[in-house]
Amino acid sequence: MNTLTNLNSQLLDAIRGEQFAGYDPFDSLNSTLLQATPLKHNEWVRLAWLQLGKRSPINLRPLLLVPKKRNPKGVGLFILGLLEDYRRTGEQQYLSEAKELGDWLLTQQSPREQWQHSCWGYHFDWQARAFYVPAGKPNIITTCYVARALYALGEALGEQGFMDVALDAARFIVNTLYTEADGRRFYGYIPGETAFVHNASLWGAAWVGFAGARLNDAAMYQQALDVARQSVSEQGEDGSWVYGARHHHQFIDGFHTGYNLEALCLLRDALSVTEFDAAIDRGYRYYLDHFFTEDGTAKYYNNNVYPIDMHSVAQAVFTLLKVGGSETDEALCEKVITRALEQLYLPAKTQFVYQKSRWLTNRINYTRWTQAWAYFALAFYNRHRAEKQNEKN
Repeated sequence: MNTLTNLNSQLLDAIRGEQFAGYDPFDSLNSTLLQATPLKHNEWVRLAWLQLGKRSPINLRPLLLVPKKRNPKGVGLFILGLLEDYRRTGEQQYLSEAKELGDWLLTQQSPREQWQHSCWGYHFDWQARAFYVPAGKPNIITTCYVARALYALGEALGEQGFMDVALDAARFIVNTLYTEADGRRFYGYIPGETAFVHNASLWGAAWVGFAGARLNDAAMYQQALDVARQSVSEQGEDGSWVYGARHHHQFIDGFHTGYNLEALCLLRDALSVTEFDAAIDRGYRYYLDHFFTEDGTAKYYNNNVYPIDMHSVAQAVFTLLKVGGSETDEALCEKVITRALEQLYLPAKTQFVYQKSRWLTNRINYTRWTQAWAYFALAFYNRHRAEKQNEKN
């Protein structure tokens, strides 16, 4: 496993060389070419432009004048990975680097005068079929991952300031994203959005419950429990969750299923409750049965291997070791990583490809979607393995 440690160090070095900035599958609207024309105001042009950048296997961003930038969620993932390397090695450089990135995240908060609490969004405009999200508008997933990173950083440094900002993010979720619509109680993905998406709502519940326990705020953790119960009540009898409630959300994929399970475990542990145990066990059995092939390939969908994606691999590492954790789970995790290195890693470039379909490999270097997840997951795995080895010794 020394090879894997060295590989991840090389991956980190390549990321450092870019100052933790880069391209993203969804960043095409940052094109200075598009922004210089009136077409930027047309939602159909924005949608087509974004999809062109996301779906093209050729990186058009240099041609479209899309700059490389830091993404707050990606930086949060890098901080979490650096903290794993710090715990494994005790080397101060990882902690110092994590603090520099944490300080940067504090400057990237969405406007407090508008949202009243700590929150974060993406660094690009985002056009979907149903809505338009301007750069910087906060969303629940970015806010949760950044808050987790800042809280962990504050703990490692013994600096309450980082932890206070992270806990304050839970108040943004409670006060702005809590939604009651269509007979449901849940956390919305963005302010004002009434679409119910399980992974977004459950991650919000996990962070609100975690913060509520530390702030001794009974109303917060009660709301978190109510929200989590909504998703648990809509879990399939076989243990599965579709992505969300809308008609175009009726798919079941691996990394969002992993999100759901990891979030429920965090909430369960934060509040010391047992009511979600059965749902977690059912969901985890479904996860094991439907999202891995015999050779260790992490599948994207329950009914389709493709696209093979490092995001699915990374979440598999966390799900197998955090939700599972048995020797069998650890063996499968090692198998998944080995297979991912065979399928997705480019040694000459010290980076992972974006996605591999049955006929085509998209090798575009995406920082937030691919490299940040790869680095965090492998750093977590390396630390986990080192601790297991120390226990044996």
